[in-house]
Amino acid sequence: MRIEKEFMRRIAAAAAAETLPRFRMAGLASDNKYAVGFDPVTEADRAAEQAIRSLIHDAFPDHGIVGEEFGVENGDSRHVWVIDPIDGTRSFISGIPLWGTLVGLLEDGDAVAGMMFQPFTGEAFHADADGAHYEGPGGARALGVRPTTALGEATLCTTTPALFAGGKRAAYDRLEREVKLARYGTDCYAYAMLAAGTIDLVVESGLQLYDIVALVPIIEKAGGVITTWDGGPAEKAGDIVAAATPELHRAALELLNG
Repeated sequence: MRIEKEFMRRIAAAAAAETLPRFRMAGLASDNKYAVGFDPVTEADRAAEQAIRSLIHDAFPDHGIVGEEFGVENGDSRHVWVIDPIDGTRSFISGIPLWGTLVGLLEDGDAVAGMMFQPFTGEAFHADADGAHYEGPGGARALGVRPTTALGEATLCTTTPALFAGGKRAAYDRLEREVKLARYGTDCYAYAMLAAGTIDLVVESGLQLYDIVALVPIIEKAGGVITTWDGGPAEKAGDIVAAATPELHRAALELLNG
């Protein structure tokens, strides 16, 4: 199924109308989804997802939707939209612009289109059958990974090493020791930077469907490789490795899997 870029732009604009006025807003309240630990959600998350769902309902009434805040509708449809209205809510409530709105489309379980939009910087990273593209400051251009093949030359990003529980932390640490540079706190923005050719690896653990579906086609259409740690489809979510090249991906998997 072909999704027009203009529809993705409409989604981005509708989400931005809810998120951007609340970003760095004094007194913005957040609720904690967890009884133990901290997983924040704000009125911006909820309002943005509702705005996105409304557009999808109007344009594609037979399609399914999976959203972080409001769950599943018509989940057995051949076409399912997957929404994270604010990926990186911790950054959002901290006033740090390393967050974005994620919207992806599954067709028979495969991620075929996706967008990451950061309204504060005015940047959109999106992918469809025509490839992966950037729109924002400096003009529109095609996205493309850089040709890094050696871990010793690679820049690695993860949201936080605290994601990796038990033996997964030791596995991540093995990988980090081998790379040239590691950076934290990047959430969905790291995947966009991989597709844009400014970093080389993203490794994360415990992701949900809405955290990753939109990003899969962006990475793949930019020339990168993205899978689970066991080499399975990234659409399954969970533990994820994204790399600029097949060689780098293989090297990362070898270290992560011991």
